[in-house]
Amino acid sequence: MALAIFDLDDTLVDGDSSSLWLNYQVAHGLAPADMLPHETELLRAYYAGQLAMEEYMDYTLMPLRGLAHGEVKKWVDRFIEEVIMPRIFPQALHQIELHRRRGDRLLVISATGEHLVSPIAERLGVSDAIGILLEMKEGAYTGKTHGVLSYREGKITRLRAWLEQQGETLAGSHGYSDSLNDIPLLEAVQYPHAVNPDATLQAEAQRQGWTELAWRREPLSA
Repeated sequence: MALAIFDLDDTLVDGDSSSLWLNYQVAHGLAPADMLPHETELLRAYYAGQLAMEEYMDYTLMPLRGLAHGEVKKWVDRFIEEVIMPRIFPQALHQIELHRRRGDRLLVISATGEHLVSPIAERLGVSDAIGILLEMKEGAYTGKTHGVLSYREGKITRLRAWLEQQGETLAGSHGYSDSLNDIPLLEAVQYPHAVNPDATLQAEAQRQGWTELAWRREPLSA
């Protein structure tokens, strides 16, 4: 059994789940609309590989401060059904099922908060997920993160800790991502796949002979 490791945003989902979640919160009166312009600027820095992830998380987690886990989960579950599921690439579902039939172990790893990553992965039938850890006190979110953020090289740190805990290795592993931020992840797996790669990742994929995949939201042809 080998591992099939999937990034989340712009790999499985057509879009960034954190940004979509903030927009969803604004639309439902859970966050102020004036948060959106600054979040857009932070996201632009992410796509350029220049984001301080701590800054992004501190900013976008502000609406969760003091909210109970159960209350947030109810909104997240609605968000996944209404926003995320319609944006899942059909080819991503096909690839997940292909690995499942092979008997591979599936893992979603993302620089998005665990409050989104884990339930999205679960909704896709993937029981293993790694996301940025959120601090909680007395059952409520503080709006802060803790531990190593699963972003860029931090993804590898979190992944290796998970591998050790689970008794897994990267032998025969497949990795899927769209972003230059995940070049360290794709270099770590045995079979890297660049999904709808940005320009930097595409150049690296071509240099190293990695597989390139073009995933779209149109239904798969018969």
